[in-house]
Amino acid sequence: MKAVAYRQNLPIDREESLLDIDLPDPEPGERDLLVEVCAVSVNPVDVKIRAHARPEPGQARVLGWDASGVVRAVGAKVTLFKPGDAVWYAGALNRPGTNSALHRVDERLVARKPATLGHADAAALPLTAITAWELLFDRLRVQHADPAQPQHLLVIGGAGGVGSILIQLARQLTGLTVIATASRPETREWVLRQGAHHVVDHTRPLASEIAALGLGPVQYVASLTHTDSHLAQIAELIAPQGALALIDDPAALDVVPFKRKSVSVHWEFMFTRSMFETADMAAQHRLLTRVADLVDAGVLRTTAARHGGTIGAANLRRAHALLESNRALGKIVLEGF
Repeated sequence: MKAVAYRQNLPIDREESLLDIDLPDPEPGERDLLVEVCAVSVNPVDVKIRAHARPEPGQARVLGWDASGVVRAVGAKVTLFKPGDAVWYAGALNRPGTNSALHRVDERLVARKPATLGHADAAALPLTAITAWELLFDRLRVQHADPAQPQHLLVIGGAGGVGSILIQLARQLTGLTVIATASRPETREWVLRQGAHHVVDHTRPLASEIAALGLGPVQYVASLTHTDSHLAQIAELIAPQGALALIDDPAALDVVPFKRKSVSVHWEFMFTRSMFETADMAAQHRLLTRVADLVDAGVLRTTAARHGGTIGAANLRRAHALLESNRALGKIVLEGF
C-alpha cells in the first residue's frame, strides 16, 4: 500500500523529511477495523513526532492521527462496524499513523462519519473534537457549572484546530461566555465565526485585555499554546477556585502562583485512553458518535480551512511547514492518494 513516512528527524524544508513509500497491507487484529483512508488532516502532534521521535534504525514511521474512510475488513471480535461503513477517528499514538492507503484501528476509537460531511471536511475534526470535548467536559467539568451564574471561558489560541472546535462546543452546548485570543485580523474573524463572544489579543497582557471587557473574573481557562509564556497572566486573571486546562508541552510549569486562589490545573491528552487501554476506552467511540450527531443536526461544523491536495509527501511537507509557521487557521486536510 501507499504511505507517507519519515526515516530520520530532518527540517521540513528537506525533501527527505517526509517520503512516499510502499508498505505491506496491515492485517486487522481481533477488535480492529481495516480502513481504506479517504482523507486525513494534520495536527501539531505530527510535527512534534516528526521532529523529535527517531524511528528504529532501518525503519520508517508513518504519521497522521486523523482519518475519514471506509471499513474494508473487520477483526473476529468486532461488533460495532461492518465492511462498507463510512467512519472517522483519531487513532492511537502507539500504532502506525493514518497517512497510508489502509489503516488498522481499534473499533473502540471509531465512530460513524457524519452523513452531511464529505471525507475531507470530516477528517478535520476527530482528534481536535476529542481533545476539546474531554478538556471541556471531563477535565474542566463544565457540565457541573451552575447555568444561573454567569461564567466565562478563556480559550488561549482560539484559531487553531482545538480552539476552533472548543469554541463551538462551549458556545453551543454550555451557557459560558466564550473569550478567545487572536492577534491578526483573519484569526479574529475566524474565532468570531466559530462562535466566540469576545476576542482579546494574546500578544498583549491578557489580564488587562480581560479586564477591559468588563466581564469580571474568568472561571475557566483553556491554554492551548505557549502556556509557559502566559502562565503569570493566567494566574492574575483567573477567578478564585477557577480551573485551568492545558494541552501543550511547556518546558516547565510552576503552579505555585495558583495556590492562593485554589485553582485546579488539569492536563488533557486525548491519547491517554488508547495508550493505556483504559477500561473506558470506548468513551471515544461514544464521544465521536455524539459529535457526528451534532454535525448532522447543524449544531457543529467542520473546522477545515485549507485543502492541501492529495495525500503525498510533498503536500504533507507543505502542511507541516504551515503548522510550524504558527499561522495556520483551523485544520489542513488532504484527500486521496
